[in-house]
Amino acid sequence: MNAPGRQSWLGTAILIGVLYSVIGIVFALPTNHVRGWRLAAWVVSAIVFAFHIGYEHFRLRSSPATTALHAALAVAVGAFGLAIAANVHEVFVAPSYRRTLAVALVAWPVITALPAFVAALVTAWGLSLIRRRS
Repeated sequence: MNAPGRQSWLGTAILIGVLYSVIGIVFALPTNHVRGWRLAAWVVSAIVFAFHIGYEHFRLRSSPATTALHAALAVAVGAFGLAIAANVHEVFVAPSYRRTLAVALVAWPVITALPAFVAALVTAWGLSLIRRRS
């Protein structure tokens, strides 16, 4: 159970995951300067990722492994949301639905969560080393 006044880490991870999905969908809407918008989505998502790691490390005082797990879960939720959006888009835009796109519902969360876990683990571990030295 959570201590009084402490927000649920799961709720935070889901909220941030939904934010990743919204960022991915909204930044994909413009049809001009697509590369610029895609880069902007990556930058904004990286800022959210860094914020989440900082929140877990400094505010919740989570261990590096816990921080990495929670950050990776948020990334997986975001990827799952984008996979849902891609499947819905395919249904409405394409003349025939490609069932292979349904694989994205599992593949995208796995493909994005694993590197996110490693990146968050290394970052949180580095932050914990800095904290110990100061």
